[in-house]
Amino acid sequence: MKQVQTPLVRVEHLDLTFKRGRRNETQAVQDVSFEIYEGETFGLVGESGSGKTTLGRTLLKLYEPTRGKIYFSDVDIETLQTKAALQQFRESVQMIFQDPQASLDVRMKVRDIIAEGLDVNGLVADKHERIQVVAELLETVGLKPEYANRYPHEFSGGQRQRIGIARALAMRPRFIVADEPISALDVSIQAQVVNLLQKLKIEQQLTFLFIAHDLAMVKYISDRIGVMHWGKLLEVGPADQVYEQPLHDYTQSLLSAIPDPEPDRQQQHALVSYDAKTELDGSLRQLVEITPGHFVWASSAEVPMYQERARAYGLTVLA
Repeated sequence: MKQVQTPLVRVEHLDLTFKRGRRNETQAVQDVSFEIYEGETFGLVGESGSGKTTLGRTLLKLYEPTRGKIYFSDVDIETLQTKAALQQFRESVQMIFQDPQASLDVRMKVRDIIAEGLDVNGLVADKHERIQVVAELLETVGLKPEYANRYPHEFSGGQRQRIGIARALAMRPRFIVADEPISALDVSIQAQVVNLLQKLKIEQQLTFLFIAHDLAMVKYISDRIGVMHWGKLLEVGPADQVYEQPLHDYTQSLLSAIPDPEPDRQQQHALVSYDAKTELDGSLRQLVEITPGHFVWASSAEVPMYQERARAYGLTVLA
């Protein structure tokens, strides 16, 4: 997929600590830096508790970072203080949630769920336009306009997620954080939802942060992939390269855990172990570009090792 090298989202040395200064202080995000280019899908993978969702919500200004900067369209979102500036930002960024059943108000009809943002921000002139916009959004996500009069419990999980997508699209956003949008769905439905997101990305020129723990699905939908562990971004690179030529031990470990559908190959499949204690050895690490566009969280002493791995894959190593 062609990548336009214009950052829509830029994150610089982001930290987020919950319950700071208390005994149960939790550092959820640690010194994270990356960019999401306009028109691309940036996949974010890692185990449960790695900080993926926290990072995604911080980008939408739902959490305030402890340290670091987040820029949206070259504007520091921390400077957005006026009601008008915040409203414009909220319209430009939206979220698709993991559990479509929990994220939809069971007491509201579909038309009111989808139109809630339109009503709050005064984006429709009258009732007639409201009905028309909701009908168009339902058709956009592959649902019938007459479904607007139903309640969420009358739909399947896949249909409810499509309603959640329609709600996000109602604000005509530029950037959407999709927080594990398929993990609560049946496998047979997951591909349909992912294909819908791909279609919408092209048709509406959207930019996505796609959060998941399924590396195979992330590779399919993403232009680039970031791998998180214990709040740190350990590897960032083109999706195919991260998947086929992983450099960091943790990425190799994640990939080795994916079962092979071919029985003979699966029997020969070897799991790669990862010693997370290496992250706590006190070494000063940062994201280092090993090959063009492919970064690894490394100390100066570890860089030659990652360069050698890249050469073994036949990749061009930066000096």
